[in-house]
Amino acid sequence: MHASTRSRNLTHYGNHKALYWSIAITALLACATLLGEAQKQISIPEEIEWTWEVRPSHADLALPNVLLLGDSITRNYFPEVTKDLKGVANVYLMAVSTSVGDPRLLRQIEEFAAMENVTFRVIHFNNGMHGWDYSEAQYKTALPDLLHSVEQIAPSHHALVWATITPVQIQAFNGATNERINERNQIAQALFSSLGVTIDDQHSLMMKHLDTYEDTVHFGHSGAALMGDQAADTIRTALRK
Repeated sequence: MHASTRSRNLTHYGNHKALYWSIAITALLACATLLGEAQKQISIPEEIEWTWEVRPSHADLALPNVLLLGDSITRNYFPEVTKDLKGVANVYLMAVSTSVGDPRLLRQIEEFAAMENVTFRVIHFNNGMHGWDYSEAQYKTALPDLLHSVEQIAPSHHALVWATITPVQIQAFNGATNERINERNQIAQALFSSLGVTIDDQHSLMMKHLDTYEDTVHFGHSGAALMGDQAADTIRTALRK
């Protein structure tokens, strides 16, 4: 074979190889884009959406700041936590109906932190009693995003306390069932335990006090007091770290 012919063959082979790799890379990028689109979080609002934010009326600058981040369950035991931690910490509340999986939640946390403009020594957080139109697979995919958002306003993992989702009565509505709650709790426990985040097991606590419901989801004053006392205890422990 002449050198010129051999050179042309090698060039032809090289061009085909380059074209092959170009097509393969393009296909991979397209697949990655489609996967990203499939995993993109979407907002699935409920019929009624709400936020409830409370700051101390007279914060003591000498005390650490604590944030309770959750929903109406958290809002119910917030007064008890505030009472228990009087003289120990300034307690803030951010309660929302927005669910893990809804991109609005991350923006709401960011906006709340910017508005309050304080450093939180401990963040006691929970999410999962809303958003029943999101599957548990979507909940699992989006939960690390909630963690990342909370990490942005916390000094370390030692400052984080995850509260488990509490049980509901069998006649609860909007898709809430104890089977789904158990699955969400297992997902959260696996993630947060692996990262050394403290777990406040409110679910186990309230399984012992099912006689304190005031409706199908919320607990009455005595139940909320029990929850608040346990939350305050876990926060005290976290403050000592």
